[in-house]
Amino acid sequence: MGKTSTKTNFASPLSNKGFFKLLIFRVFMVLSYQIMAVVVGWHIYQLTKDLFSLGLIGLSEFVPYFCCALFAGYLVDHYSKHLFGVFSAILLCINALILAACSAHLLESNETLWIYLSIILVGLLRGFIAPTYNTLFAYVMPREEFAKAAGIGSSVFQFGLILGPAFGGLLVAYASVTVAYIVSAIFAFLAAISLSLIGVRTTTTIQSNPIFLSIAQGIKFVFNNQVVLGAQALDMFAVLFGGAVAMLPAFIHDVYHIGPEGLGVLRAAPALGAITVGLVFAKRPITENAGKWLLTAVAGFGLCMITFAMTKYFWVAVFLLMLSGVFDGVSVILRTTILQLVTPDDMRGRVASINGLFIGSSNELGAFESGFAAKVMGLIPSVVFGGAMTLGVVLLTTKAAPQLVKLDLNKLH
Repeated sequence: MGKTSTKTNFASPLSNKGFFKLLIFRVFMVLSYQIMAVVVGWHIYQLTKDLFSLGLIGLSEFVPYFCCALFAGYLVDHYSKHLFGVFSAILLCINALILAACSAHLLESNETLWIYLSIILVGLLRGFIAPTYNTLFAYVMPREEFAKAAGIGSSVFQFGLILGPAFGGLLVAYASVTVAYIVSAIFAFLAAISLSLIGVRTTTTIQSNPIFLSIAQGIKFVFNNQVVLGAQALDMFAVLFGGAVAMLPAFIHDVYHIGPEGLGVLRAAPALGAITVGLVFAKRPITENAGKWLLTAVAGFGLCMITFAMTKYFWVAVFLLMLSGVFDGVSVILRTTILQLVTPDDMRGRVASINGLFIGSSNELGAFESGFAAKVMGLIPSVVFGGAMTLGVVLLTTKAAPQLVKLDLNKLH
């Protein structure tokens, strides 16, 4: 369907050189972004000591991402499938270097203002990352390998989520904020090189429809498919209400009373659970009763958030966050597989962007919601409230999306 490359079956998805290079790009981008994210959170909280300022980080990233994501998906669908990703990685590298200069007091302006401006740029760049990855994924992998490759891709992504925050926390604790930003820049530069070497040949889609009509076609596809819409909405509201990542600097500072290395451990714990699930699913992907597995996983995530908020013991919190990552990993892999199997090839960029608005932006809005709720309710009650709301979302989705409940992935091949 518009491809000039020929796919071959591989004994393992990792023996596919194109897929392997795509994974390298993904892990370097995640490492760069996660180091930057954990350092920015620590940096801002040290400057302001304000819970709401942590929430504003999410809002500052969400607004530009929301404004550009659909246009980014259109550009990836209709023009280069990888050059926008390369360009985004280079700009992310430059952004990290600006933050390093800011933390080293080489810029004479307000330090907090520079941080928020950099976050805005990151939001713009993120709009291109998911469409690039999802589109190239379908070019380099045979369709029958999508489920296994999704598990491996999730594991690689979660590996970055483990190593990035932990590395960022250690760099801040034992080196400096400036050094941490420089390391983030190096990873972004390596990501740009990896993607530029992928070597897959793709075609430019000829589109006679105007840009807004083309984007509307992608939106119509998603909203007319109950399985896709149900899976995305379920994950979006679970992350929006249930996520507590943005508040972890406050838990470290006010509840556990330990240093930035502890923040890195907490940030990495959910990914440790998710990477384990990804490795298991790479060997034995779920196909039957996928909808029920998805709903159960999101409910388990909500329960983990409630119990996490109520414990005052650091290592118990680490375990609960790791368990939440197990449930979240199941949800992510199933949703990714559904999108890859259902989406037409010529719409992958737009659908990935719409998925990003559902899921990716919910992280930033969730951070803002967490900061606002913590300001109003207090830190611990706000996280308990979010977990309870997640359980409510699961019940509502069960009633509203019966096709998702009955989903069998074998029927999507």
